[in-house]
Amino acid sequence: MIIREICVAIWDALHAAVMAQPHKEQWKEIADVFQQTCQFPNCAGAIDGKHIRIKKPVRSGSQYYNYKKYFSFILFAMCDANYSFRYIDVGSYGSRSDSAVFAHSEFGKMLQDKALDLPEHTTLPGTTSPAMPFVFVGDEAFALGENLMRPYSSRGLSLARRVFNYRLTRARRVVECAFGILANKWRFLHTPIHLKLETAISAVKAACVLHNFVRARDGYNFDDSLTHSLQSHRPSVVRGHRQGAAVREQFTAYFMSPHGALPWQLEAI
Repeated sequence: MIIREICVAIWDALHAAVMAQPHKEQWKEIADVFQQTCQFPNCAGAIDGKHIRIKKPVRSGSQYYNYKKYFSFILFAMCDANYSFRYIDVGSYGSRSDSAVFAHSEFGKMLQDKALDLPEHTTLPGTTSPAMPFVFVGDEAFALGENLMRPYSSRGLSLARRVFNYRLTRARRVVECAFGILANKWRFLHTPIHLKLETAISAVKAACVLHNFVRARDGYNFDDSLTHSLQSHRPSVVRGHRQGAAVREQFTAYFMSPHGALPWQLEAI
């Protein structure tokens, strides 16, 4: 009871201060850091879902039993290029896909309803047209959309599409690094959590806001972020819609243009 009450108090005290929803100018600042560190313009955040290993909840059946054959719930997160969490959703069934967790999350619904106060479309650096939307980057488990970029399918990729996948991965990996920093700092995430489900969820939420609190003051050890023990969620094949495909093609063309290409990108793929 003490653990749960303290975790709830930590979340209540810190959430608004260290994980408040960004406003329009803050989205632009986040995108500027992604451009500087990952060379992906108009990127407002990276998203991913991770399994948090737990003991089987009472009377839960197979709802929390995941494809790796252990019990877990999902920590879905969106983070910035400074490895800080800007949004989390904790507690979805381990048997659910990343795309389902995202679609039913408050963040996913707000993105769908265009309620995130994202900046207006703007041109990419060095160009005069077209005006491009601000986007979030994720892996192949997520559906392609106007404001959500995912990699191309790995089959029969052209050079330009391979470059796009490389450039997207450079931006998307920051959320994986954030999970790594989280687990290495709060080491109860390296092993199954032997607490009641509600308490385990509260503990993970408390760890996430403490992660942001510490990141803002102490920085991080980048080497520790390269590996982590939290298990990636299984990818699923999700089709995107036409508008998202057009935005992705524009990014692809830009990354092959003189204004958007990186000197080392062809060697990296």
